[in-house]
Order: sequence, then structure tokens, then C-alpha cells
Amino acid sequence: MENDASQKLQELKQEWEGILDGFFQQVTLRSQQILVLGCSTSEVVGHRIGQGSSLEVAEILLPPLLNRVRQKGIYLAVQGCEHINRALVVEEDCAEHYGLEIVTVLPALHAGGAMTVKAWDSFMSPVMVETIQGHAGIDVGDTFIGMHLRPVVIPVRLHVKELGEAHLTLARTRPRLIGGPRARYE
Repeated sequence: MENDASQKLQELKQEWEGILDGFFQQVTLRSQQILVLGCSTSEVVGHRIGQGSSLEVAEILLPPLLNRVRQKGIYLAVQGCEHINRALVVEEDCAEHYGLEIVTVLPALHAGGAMTVKAWDSFMSPVMVETIQGHAGIDVGDTFIGMHLRPVVIPVRLHVKELGEAHLTLARTRPRLIGGPRARYE
């Protein structure tokens, strides 16, 4: 039974790495831009959001993403659940760089979720912020990260629509196009 669970986690990790490869092939983020991650580990393992948080799943999913964002020099913001007002874990220098207000709350398994707990333990100098305006996002399990993305949000399509049992939504943003009939954009 333990081998079966271990094999499923390894398959999940491979699936996730493929998703990340596809995402970063389509989305170019510049140094110090922000990638928002919302991830319900409950949904990944087939439970209702918030009903089966899994540190094991978070421990499989976060390291490959963290490695990529560190290599690219971008910031990762990990969104917590509604019980902490969808506050996000970020590196302290991200909060300072963007002038974000730091709030006081510690993520827990059932108040923030497994992914925020893992992020808090994995970041170099983690802090919590209540709002952010990310440049791109990965939403695993319909955690509704849109409130933390800049306008205008553009969907990113991959051949994969789910991670485990969780619905997958990927997005990037672009600056607003403003003006009237005489405006030029290129």
C-alpha cells in the first residue's frame, strides 16, 4: 500500500514538472516579477477544497516550482485559503520591493493550507501579505487567485487540464491597452 502511495506521488511530481515546463515555455517573466500560486492539495488528492490538506503533496509540488522561480530571479507568492483572507506567503524582499503591507498571521494546515505551510518553511525570509498584484498565476483546484493578479489577465492553455484530481488554470497578465480610435499599440 505504501509503495502505491509513493508511486502516485512520483507520478504527480512528473505531471507537475510537465505543467511547469509548459507554463514557462509560454510565459516569460522578467526578474523580480511575481508569480502567484494557489493550490488546494485537498483537490489534488480528490477531496473537496479545504477538507483533506496534504503536506505530502505540498512537499512534492513546491520544490520544483521554487527551484524554477529562484533560477529565473522572480518572486513566488503562495496564496492561503479563505480562513486567512487568501493572504499570501512571500519573501520579505518581495514585500519591500513592491511596498506591500505585511500582516500578522502564521499559515497552518487548516488555516492557510498545506502549500502555505510548506512555503513558509521553505522561503528564506517569509512574511505574509494580504494583497498583491502578480504578473502571472497558477491555480490548482479553483482557489481563485484572480484577486491577486494584475489586469488584464490572459489564460494560458496547456494540453493538461488537471493536476491529480484538481482543475488547473494558468494565466499571465499584460498592461491595459488604453485610448481611442487614434491610439496605437505597436
